[in-house]
Amino acid sequence: MTDPLNTTSDRRPGGRTARVRAQVLDAVRAELAESGHEGLTIEGVATRAGVHRATVYRRWRDVGGLLVDVIGAAGEIDWIPPDTGSLLGDLTALNQEIQESLVVQPSFAVALMAASFHSEQAALAQRQLWADRYAQCEILVERAVERGELPTPQTDARSLLIAATAPVYHELVLLRADPDPRLPERAAHTAALAAAAGAFSARRAPTAPPHPPPAATP
Repeated sequence: MTDPLNTTSDRRPGGRTARVRAQVLDAVRAELAESGHEGLTIEGVATRAGVHRATVYRRWRDVGGLLVDVIGAAGEIDWIPPDTGSLLGDLTALNQEIQESLVVQPSFAVALMAASFHSEQAALAQRQLWADRYAQCEILVERAVERGELPTPQTDARSLLIAATAPVYHELVLLRADPDPRLPERAAHTAALAAAAGAFSARRAPTAPPHPPPAATP
């Protein structure tokens, strides 16, 4: 499976510039996963990538630039949201992909999340990545509505997706608990039940009553 928030691209387009970029980004991923943000340096990346550090400085300028490009590379991955035939199955499969990316050692996904707290550039890029991935996963909710699994087409897809995936991140990233193979389905089941009950229905804000006419002046 492929992690929906993974930033590792298997594409290797031709051309020397593209090859250098691929080498450098692979080096960033390896350095970040092994040493964290504190150990990520231009020199270390250049050495691992087998390129001159001047090349890295010229194109990426600093560590923040490297992180932004690594995150941006995620948009180049042909990741497709799960399609199992049911909302529960789709959410479970999504959670399983996420859990796998968080428990692998070393976990690049966890390292990148930590690094984003040290770089405003990376934080902005990662925020956009998450927004794009959640938007891409909205099709899971759209299909569930079409199948009649959800009571209303006005289901707030993003809220449902966050509710389904949040327990996985909470347990493995915040609490650093041991991975539970039952967690992906349990979290998905809870969110799917809540959605079926209308918990994520997008409600319109109540319309303000019209202002009363001004009182007549005697």
